[in-house]
Amino acid sequence: MHEQILIIDFGSQYTQLIARRIRELNVYCEIHPYNHLPEISDNVKGIIMSGSPHSCTDEDAPIADWDFMNLHIPVLGLCYGAQFLVTTNGGKVAKSEHREFGRANIALVGHDALLEGIEDGSQVWMSHGDTILEMPPDTHVMAKTSTIPVAAYRFNDKEVYALQFHPEVSHSHDGKQILHNFTHKICGCIGDWTPAHFITESVDYYKETLGDDKVIMGLSGGVDSSVAAFILHKAIGKNLVGIFVNNGVLRKNEYEEVLHLYKDLGLNVKGVDASDLFIERLKGVVDPETKRKIIGNTFIEVFDKEASKIPDAKWLGQGTIYPDVIESISVKGPSATIKSHHNVGGLPEDMELKLAEPLRSLFKDEVRKIGAEIGVPNNILSRHPFPGPGLAIRIIGDITPTNVKILQDSDFIFIDEMKKQGFYDKIWQAGAMFLPVQSVGVMGDERTYENVIALRAVTSVDGMTADWADLPHSFLATVSNKIINQVKGINRVVYDISSKPPATIEWE
Repeated sequence: MHEQILIIDFGSQYTQLIARRIRELNVYCEIHPYNHLPEISDNVKGIIMSGSPHSCTDEDAPIADWDFMNLHIPVLGLCYGAQFLVTTNGGKVAKSEHREFGRANIALVGHDALLEGIEDGSQVWMSHGDTILEMPPDTHVMAKTSTIPVAAYRFNDKEVYALQFHPEVSHSHDGKQILHNFTHKICGCIGDWTPAHFITESVDYYKETLGDDKVIMGLSGGVDSSVAAFILHKAIGKNLVGIFVNNGVLRKNEYEEVLHLYKDLGLNVKGVDASDLFIERLKGVVDPETKRKIIGNTFIEVFDKEASKIPDAKWLGQGTIYPDVIESISVKGPSATIKSHHNVGGLPEDMELKLAEPLRSLFKDEVRKIGAEIGVPNNILSRHPFPGPGLAIRIIGDITPTNVKILQDSDFIFIDEMKKQGFYDKIWQAGAMFLPVQSVGVMGDERTYENVIALRAVTSVDGMTADWADLPHSFLATVSNKIINQVKGINRVVYDISSKPPATIEWE
């Protein structure tokens, strides 16, 4: 049983980032909503309380029903967590006259283990509109800024610490060191959460748990499902049966190429070309949510039909990862359901198969590390994220065979040129969008009235926020010229320069 840190989520946009930073320190951690608190087992070495969009002064401010002062393990409150510890222990918090948002510099007051190795004047990231007016009894200040008197404090005789700033964001220059001090020096973690350990433990677990049972698994060619399949294959070999469904809205040549790749790697995979069925059911549908439901329901129908042909299958393998699990927990306040993930919310209620989800505890960057360690080829691991509904939600409007081909050809040119010129691995996600807009153009001596392709490329760490990629004009000009000259039906190409937020990465 791994040592672990519990992260109590009060709804901060940075909660997943806290967890990723702790994992980077080779310490296992879990996120739990403040109103769904777990039992504290012996392997829990410490607790971190997240920030929150709420104020401690709100009537409906989130309250965690734990006596944090008497848990007998170290506690670290961040931002709202720091203020929560004040208000629940005899101190006072109020709306601030000097709000702090963005960069600030801390001045150290005295010496403490949490801030060991941190230089006076270190830059931190603030995001709060409340301030601590009165400290609780038996506490002392560890750091301040030029505008607030309490940027960090601790309780004198307890291992309870609090920071008004966010050490988890990259703008807090010594944030990783602070979190290391908490996990390793204060909590006593040894840092045994590594890719090699994870693979060995997972393979051993599934060997014992699955035995000679057969597992069926829907594969997509994406990172998550591929790495999950490799782990299960390493555990049970040919008893893992993969099903790769062509839904008609995959990228150009993707069905044939990915199917051959899986088979070349020794995976037991069956291809099912149901493209005509999907395209027929999508005919005339323009609403994006309806598209998603049609594709999801049709996939389940096709998958169930093929799975029924596999005798003695008792398990369903899935590439569910930790953000899928977190975002599908519906509670009031933190971790509210952002979207319904097909991996955790789209299964038939009468399904008799048990779930095998080897990546359920991992973040995307950890999945890639695990994949590299276990031998998944880089051309799979380095693939950009691709939406489950495929090109259907990159065709704005009606799905027709003609529109699908136009988008496949345009997208192929964009991605291929990106790889040729060395931009692909620097981009988080990229793709072309087919717009239901026609514009006048001139080709030769003739006027044209044809469609528009929008190109989208973003940089990101985890997809939660993203900036549009500042690709060179010469590159965009090359791609535009190739698309217009080689793809019949397109006479105009535009580039999307919106960031997330306020825009999303996909258009639908």
